[in-house]
Amino acid sequence: MTKMIRVLLAVLLFASVVAVADVKLPAVIGDSMVLQRGGEVAIWGWADAGEEVKVRGSWSRFFDGGKKTVADADGKWQVMLKTSGAGGPYTVTITGNNEIVLKDILVGEVWVCSGQSNMEWPMSKVDNAEAEIAVANYPKIRLFTVAKNINPTPVEDCTGSWAACTPESVRDFSAVGYYFGKKLQEELKIPVGLINTSWGGTVAESWTKREVIEEFGEFEDKLKVIDDVLENGIPTDAELAQQIEEWQKVADALDVGVGENWQAEVFDDSAWGDMQTPKLWDSAELKGFDGVLWNRKTIEIPPAWNGKELVVELGMIDDDDITWFNGKEIGRTVHYRAVRKYDVPADLVKEGKNIIAVKITDSGWGGGFHSAPDAMKIYPKGKKDKAISLAGMWKYKASVNFRKLPPKPVKTRLHVNMPTMLYNGMISPLLPYGIKGAIWYQGESNIGRDEQYSRLFPAMIQNWRDDWGRGDFPFYYVQIAPYKYGNPDAPASAFLREAQMQTLAYKNVGMAVTMDIGNVRDIHPRNKLDVGNRLALWALAKDYGRVGLAYSGPIYKSKLVEGGKMRLMFDYVNGGLVAKDGELTHFAIAGYDKKFVPAKAVIDGDTIVVSSEDVPVPVAVRYGFTNSAEPNLFNKAGLPASSFRTDSW
Repeated sequence: MTKMIRVLLAVLLFASVVAVADVKLPAVIGDSMVLQRGGEVAIWGWADAGEEVKVRGSWSRFFDGGKKTVADADGKWQVMLKTSGAGGPYTVTITGNNEIVLKDILVGEVWVCSGQSNMEWPMSKVDNAEAEIAVANYPKIRLFTVAKNINPTPVEDCTGSWAACTPESVRDFSAVGYYFGKKLQEELKIPVGLINTSWGGTVAESWTKREVIEEFGEFEDKLKVIDDVLENGIPTDAELAQQIEEWQKVADALDVGVGENWQAEVFDDSAWGDMQTPKLWDSAELKGFDGVLWNRKTIEIPPAWNGKELVVELGMIDDDDITWFNGKEIGRTVHYRAVRKYDVPADLVKEGKNIIAVKITDSGWGGGFHSAPDAMKIYPKGKKDKAISLAGMWKYKASVNFRKLPPKPVKTRLHVNMPTMLYNGMISPLLPYGIKGAIWYQGESNIGRDEQYSRLFPAMIQNWRDDWGRGDFPFYYVQIAPYKYGNPDAPASAFLREAQMQTLAYKNVGMAVTMDIGNVRDIHPRNKLDVGNRLALWALAKDYGRVGLAYSGPIYKSKLVEGGKMRLMFDYVNGGLVAKDGELTHFAIAGYDKKFVPAKAVIDGDTIVVSSEDVPVPVAVRYGFTNSAEPNLFNKAGLPASSFRTDSW
């Protein structure tokens, strides 16, 4: 054989090798994984179009000897492999143009752990962390964490790897997920696989796919941003500045307040509306309004202040403001978190009636004055102790409704809380991995949108079930814990907890209540042990046949007015109702005037009787219905009741 022929053969051989792609697998299918027992599970990957791929589990000699398939035109392939009962370790062999042997495979129960920071919260930051971590040697518990990733369209793979549970591997793993899996493994004595896909500070719509989000009709602006990025990329700073300038010209042309001098001292605002201030528009008369709102307040200046330089403090304003005193501009700020503090020239100040006018521009979410009332004041310069409050009733009138304009151009970026981004980046890559069910801890970032959440959360659950293709798999979630959320006595988080409680009406779901194990000063309570265990109670009772096991605290069911009292009935009484550490607390009652007053609540059998001498004809009762309430109603199984209300006001 000549040298030239040998070279040609070598080239041809090399070309034939490089032309054949190796079989590849997604990250979630790898060494040390847990496969869901008792049925068929998907094994999938990529190869050359038309390439034959065979998959066999080392247990499959008892079944069908493995499965064969052919990669489609895009190089994708998938087989459904029948699994055994719980056991292992096994191997899984995938053969195509190359061969992959996956080792140390267990068959057992697989659960997805998802949500925001309280699910992401690692073992290294829980109560008694070092002692708990030191004993976390559970070779039959396997852990997989999906690396954080956002994407405007669904992706096929993620970054991550399976590992046996050891003190080293569990340290940065989800504490709620670990405690949940540990409880199951101890009770069931079989392997448990936990897939942690969570990201702190995230909203439910980001974990939901586009087709579902589009049905809501409430996220069009954000979806348009995603579409613009996909189609046009991100504009330069110069291009953005030009777009904003053009948009602002249109908005200014529509602002009749400017043309009619609504800031003028002599302007007649008697026909304007009245609004208690400070208050964000979304919690007041202008819920859902984005645009320009003018605000005016008449104040009485005492004789001693006549002709003196003053200081006006307005706290924070969402988003931008221009402020006038007696028709003259005294300041403007462009930032929703900046504290407004403006000097008033002495020649503008006179004894008696003076006018403060504030034009607020808000381009989305909230809008308005949003500091505490004591942040709004006026006083002579250098004499803050003489301040007069500016909180209270202000006149207001809308000038421009941005809903009638195209969205204001902004520095385009794709971020974690845009709709679909986390579904695409951190759920899609897991599909259709075989699972038993999912646990979820999220909701804090959706506070203020409780009505929407009551629809969005069940839609997200159904979305996951549909796309996983494993039927109505169990979905157990944590009700958010008490926390001050700015105003401890406001009910914002109570409404979100109510939306979570309403989700119990859907099939095969369950809720772990945490009214007793939160921390009103820290949105991340360190007690994750009880959280994980309470989720596990639902699974043990509903999915694993633990008959007679109490798995929920009392849930309000119905009411009955009896004279001047109201009797409340509950589900999940589980042996009886209990007032922990004394008499029942945090009950309030109201009559037809809708004014709630503290109430006396007494346990009577499996019911509670609520009353107040100040409400002779009761109409409604609320329990623990504030941001920070830590009430004390339990059942005899030691599980707390959810906050609730009997009204819909």
